[in-house]
Amino acid sequence: MPPMTPQDTHISFMKMHGLGNDFVVVDARVHAVDITPRIARAMANRHRGIGFDQLAVIEPGTSANAHLVFYNADGSLSAACGNATRCIARFLMQESGGDSVSLTTSHGTLHARDAGNGLTSVNMGPPATDWQQIPLAHAVDTNALPLDGAPLATSMGNPHCTFFVEDAEAIDLATRGPEIEHHPLFPERTNVQFASLIGPNHLRMRVWERGTGITLASGSSSCATAVAAHRRGLTGRQVTIDLDGGTIEIDWRDDGVWMTGPTAHVFDGVWRG
Repeated sequence: MPPMTPQDTHISFMKMHGLGNDFVVVDARVHAVDITPRIARAMANRHRGIGFDQLAVIEPGTSANAHLVFYNADGSLSAACGNATRCIARFLMQESGGDSVSLTTSHGTLHARDAGNGLTSVNMGPPATDWQQIPLAHAVDTNALPLDGAPLATSMGNPHCTFFVEDAEAIDLATRGPEIEHHPLFPERTNVQFASLIGPNHLRMRVWERGTGITLASGSSSCATAVAAHRRGLTGRQVTIDLDGGTIEIDWRDDGVWMTGPTAHVFDGVWRG
């Protein structure tokens, strides 16, 4: 039999989603899997591949239960993906029979737990609001960026730019999202959120994710939006956020920003690239 070529690669995967924010998850704890940007882009294609917002690889953990690596749909790496982290945490807790799990990422160690009623919580860690940590191209007030609409900048391990508007539904997200993602102020590009206050501690938010586009939900974007809303004086530290794909709960505590919501394991498959 001839040796296997890269085009013959078979990769087992799980398809998961959190509030419609969907992922391909590859378990590489036992057998290493070489995910290249080309493979990630091919898998992400919703017509000729599997389709996903992000791809997550579960690797063996050294100081935690597992280590996670994230890819965007364009093949670029991402340091954080909150909903994928919740989905994988639920999978690992079901596997072990436990009610908590620790996961390392390039952003740091994240702790997750079973929140009951089928919900999963993960602590996404403390937000960063210093311009160098986000990062931005130069020193500015991250509570009111010098952009039309005076958005806020926050890092949850990846950069976020949050606009508060009267009606998030009225925003042309397909146009505004990529304009802001590629703005020179963001040397590593940025995720973009448009949010409206619809009640006490209750937001409606829509999101454009860097390297992916419009998504039904985003965990790290939800955390960044809740932090931005509190910094702007619009809400307290516990916030309900209605996304295109459903509702998530955010709680900015002393130990970090906790997010709680549902997860789904949709199906398993094998990629034959």
